[in-house]
Amino acid sequence: EVQLQASGGGFVQAGGSLRLSCAATGFYFDDYTIGWFRQVPGKEREGVSSISHPYGRTNYADSAKGRFTISKDGANTVYLEMNGLKPEDTAVYYCAAFDGFGSAGRVLNPGVYDYWGQGTLVTVSS
Repeated sequence: EVQLQASGGGFVQAGGSLRLSCAATGFYFDDYTIGWFRQVPGKEREGVSSISHPYGRTNYADSAKGRFTISKDGANTVYLEMNGLKPEDTAVYYCAAFDGFGSAGRVLNPGVYDYWGQGTLVTVSS
């Protein structure tokens, strides 16, 4: 059974940092593209970053570029290091996986993802 477990959210002040983790079981990370998404109430879920198989190509939303870094380890865990957090980064963050890859427009589109973890809440105070 494919399962994704997101963790690492919390409450930070503007300018602070958090590292989110996404641990996967039931499949091998290197065969999938893993994405991070976020959602606030009343808005659509938006892509933040992704890391694709087979070469680990990364993509970032404009809002994340220069501040967030996605990476993965050899233990089926993907991380999202978030620095310079802003109040507008406040959201529930989700990790997801799909068996494919492609352009930034594709891998940051939540509609192509098949498997989702539960969200982890990030709150950034001003």
